[in-house]
Amino acid sequence: MSLFDIRVPAVLLRIDRNPFHHGTLGAVRSLGRAGVEVHVVADSTGSPVSRSRFVRQLHPPPPPGSSARDIAVSLRRVAARVTRPAVLIPMDDASAVAVNRMRDDLTPAYLLPAMPDALPELVADKAELADLCAALDVPHPSTLVPDSPAQAAGAAWRLGLPVVAKWSRPWLVPTGTGLRSTVLVRSASQARELYLRAEEAGSRLLLQAFLPPGPERDWFFHGYVDRTGRVRGGGAGVKLRSWPRDAGLTAVGRWAPNPTVRAVAERLTAELGYRGILDLDFRRCGSTGRYHLLDFNPRPGAQFRLFADAAGLDVVRAQHLDLTHRPLPDAVPLAGREFVVEPYAPLAALRPASAGREHAWHASDDRGPGRALWPLWTRHVARRLRDRVSGPAPAGQAVPPHARVVRQAPSPCDAPPTDLSDVNDRSDDEKASSC
Repeated sequence: MSLFDIRVPAVLLRIDRNPFHHGTLGAVRSLGRAGVEVHVVADSTGSPVSRSRFVRQLHPPPPPGSSARDIAVSLRRVAARVTRPAVLIPMDDASAVAVNRMRDDLTPAYLLPAMPDALPELVADKAELADLCAALDVPHPSTLVPDSPAQAAGAAWRLGLPVVAKWSRPWLVPTGTGLRSTVLVRSASQARELYLRAEEAGSRLLLQAFLPPGPERDWFFHGYVDRTGRVRGGGAGVKLRSWPRDAGLTAVGRWAPNPTVRAVAERLTAELGYRGILDLDFRRCGSTGRYHLLDFNPRPGAQFRLFADAAGLDVVRAQHLDLTHRPLPDAVPLAGREFVVEPYAPLAALRPASAGREHAWHASDDRGPGRALWPLWTRHVARRLRDRVSGPAPAGQAVPPHARVVRQAPSPCDAPPTDLSDVNDRSDDEKASSC
């Protein structure tokens, strides 16, 4: 007998136009393998996700820039086609923020965690997160939010160049403008120029000091907070390889139980009354050993399947079980398990892993996405290269997705990097997300 109430379907919502978001495919497979009917509301154009045998139906997403109310209207149309209440799982920050704003309009068509009002928006906002960490005494990069172009230039000097510039609400950054959600700024004039584009970006500019990467310094924690406030279905992991190198998304990750990281996650969620799936990003200071919280993402992280345990539990399964009032099995961690994203680490995908490994795209029971990946990926990379050759360079040096930038004061970690050649050469192929 299945642990799951397979009468209740799942609807995955992704507003960000990223056809190669492997986290969406992971959620499709995880729930589909459990016998749950899976609907995907996302842009499927050129996406290998559409080839998965576990997708029951693809639905067109709301247009880019849609308001929360428009997103709710689109979801109600999907609910009318599904015909019965479904567990709704936002797969990006924009979706998580919009769903929580409109939760009263979406229930009872959708089952949602009982989240405090505006909490996903609060933790996803980079400026608000800095204030939150200060209030809760959680290590976090020192952050300055300028109120004028002159203040932006002064803040850059005060923090010590180079500095990292971020838009506080990266999900609002429009496409096609050359703006990146996170850039490495190497002069006061670049900071001033970025500030002048704040209205175009849709949110405030903030500046943080840059901390160089190092071996086993990038950590993440994924979990699901159930109706009782207990953190379930996840764990702590360390980034072994990223793309681009040292500052990008997780190309190879390893499950590595970390009591310190877990304690921060449990304290944060308890203090905030958070419910639902979360993805936290940390950087460990090489000098002090302290773990700095860099991101609080109120949705599944792209590599959440790393934490599929021996009982078959992961964060999206935990949410479905909890919201359908089914018991969650006790966690059985698989320390050492690895997760590999093949386009970014093809050689790592071929090497044996003693504690087991999951690939982001290739799966023996769902071959369609893996077969579709490489021709689609080749065309995607070729198009990016053409755009880079012909297009103008954006203001500032782009920092790749999930780059880690922190400042702790006072601390030896405050020292700026002495060699920036690696940072300066990094690619910005993918849309940068919050850091």
